Amino acid sequence: MNASIEISMYPLIPKYEKPIKNFINRLNENKNLTIKTNTMSTQIFGDYEEIMATLTKEMKITFQEEKAVVMVLKIINMDLSE
Repeated sequence: MNASIEISMYPLIPKYEKPIKNFINRLNENKNLTIKTNTMSTQIFGDYEEIMATLTKEMKITFQEEKAVVMVLKIINMDLSE
């Protein structure tokens, strides 16, 4: 099953740019997913299981590295990348 996820990350620190860039860079390492980033959010397209496994791994790393981070996700069970 394919899915599309839109995620926005809000580190609750004054210098919030670096944690966001690190998270997006790690997401982009997965070549099986299509990642599109703009100034407001990042969209992830591909196999549902792979997206969720990648997000689980990368969100955990971010949560361990940063004191307080808010993640907001929207998920649909279809590929909207086209």
